[in-house]
Amino acid sequence: MVGTVNVTPDSLYTNGSLHSPNGVEEKLDELRRLFGKSDGDLLKIVGVGAGAWGSVFAALLQDAYGHLREKVQIRIWRRPGRAVDRSTAEHLFEVINSREDVLRRLIRRCAYLKYVEGRLGDRTLFADEILKDGFCLNMIDTPLCPMKVVTNLQEAVWDADVVINGLPSTETREVFEEISRYWKERISAPVIVSLAKGIEAALDPEPRIVTPTEMINRATGVPIENILYLGGPNIASEIYNKEYANARICGADKWRKPLAKFLRQPHFIVWDNSDLVTHEVMGGLKNVYAIGAGMVAALTNESATSKSVYFAHCTSEMIFITHLLTEEPEKLAGPLLADTYVTLLKGRNAWYGQMLAKGELSLDMGDSIKGKGTIQGVSAVGAFYELLSQSSLNVLIPEENKPVAPVELCPILKTLYKVLITRELSTQAILQALRDETMKDPRDRIELAQSHTFYRPSLLGQPHTKN
Repeated sequence: MVGTVNVTPDSLYTNGSLHSPNGVEEKLDELRRLFGKSDGDLLKIVGVGAGAWGSVFAALLQDAYGHLREKVQIRIWRRPGRAVDRSTAEHLFEVINSREDVLRRLIRRCAYLKYVEGRLGDRTLFADEILKDGFCLNMIDTPLCPMKVVTNLQEAVWDADVVINGLPSTETREVFEEISRYWKERISAPVIVSLAKGIEAALDPEPRIVTPTEMINRATGVPIENILYLGGPNIASEIYNKEYANARICGADKWRKPLAKFLRQPHFIVWDNSDLVTHEVMGGLKNVYAIGAGMVAALTNESATSKSVYFAHCTSEMIFITHLLTEEPEKLAGPLLADTYVTLLKGRNAWYGQMLAKGELSLDMGDSIKGKGTIQGVSAVGAFYELLSQSSLNVLIPEENKPVAPVELCPILKTLYKVLITRELSTQAILQALRDETMKDPRDRIELAQSHTFYRPSLLGQPHTKN
């Protein structure tokens, strides 16, 4: 197969500032030793998928380690052929001219003229082409460092040591099934770090959640010990602009601790945790309720009172759902609420809910939105609803002494499903659900979850516990 690699001759610049080592080479050498690398043998890291977070993640690595060219190679893959429309090209030109450091960099690299031609409509720019110069199509307002961009998937991954999954969860299975064909001759398995926040529902032989790391494991045969998840309460553009942030890398002992050390930067603190699947699922769960939060904000003209009412109900539903998923849900309370909070403030799922409620977007436009990428909360709404509707998961309601499907205790989730998936209700229904006089106190839902054993290990593919 023939592909192209756009090589960056100069990767010493981070938003115009020179790189400062800070013990970086020692961290790289430590990771190289774990991979058994000898002198002259490059540690090869590739990002698969170039959305906002995937691009920023690759750019952070390029900024930190890209100057050590004799020891590490950092590249990013994205599909070729995605044209940049005229309005985006015009906005990109404005961004370039507002940043003297970016402007000088492009002129020095003889790359400025193509953006002038794109602005005038005399040339069509492409997403992979502008990514080479540090512009992510989903995040034009935040210029990144120049990057090495590969448009041929086989060329990108066939000998990669570390693969960063920056794809949406809805695309992960398909792309990694293709990747598996290129890894048939491999002697050693790569290490994969997934950034994807989303889930799928599997209903046979029994209801269970399928996460992106499981999709990758099934598609490629790479041992689950070599697949990790990284997530946290963060906004990609703010992390690249060095706003203080933290994240957790979750997975098996062998790789998570050395990778946490390798990825850690002064403004980006990476902790580690062994609970892979639960943290991954929580990353998808908060996207569900972020969409509803955006709707409430738009429909009430940013009413603080209405948003707090919604927050009380949605957090109580999330707490209830975590009791179904894990024996120790209290350990997830802090990370889940932090991730939910930042998503409600500035995430793309909350933005999507706002735009739907304002009528500036419609459901017919799909969940892949220009300038934002994939809205992963939409598919997550469908997956959680389908799972929690299964009668095999029924829970007993003490005061009524009857079993009900868990979804019946989640009126916000039910309403979002009817708005986003079946489309039988308008966005106004989210306010009607909040104002329903029969709606129970969210505290009662939390007390019910805490006072009864609702844990269903089968939901995460774990064996049933014996009494």
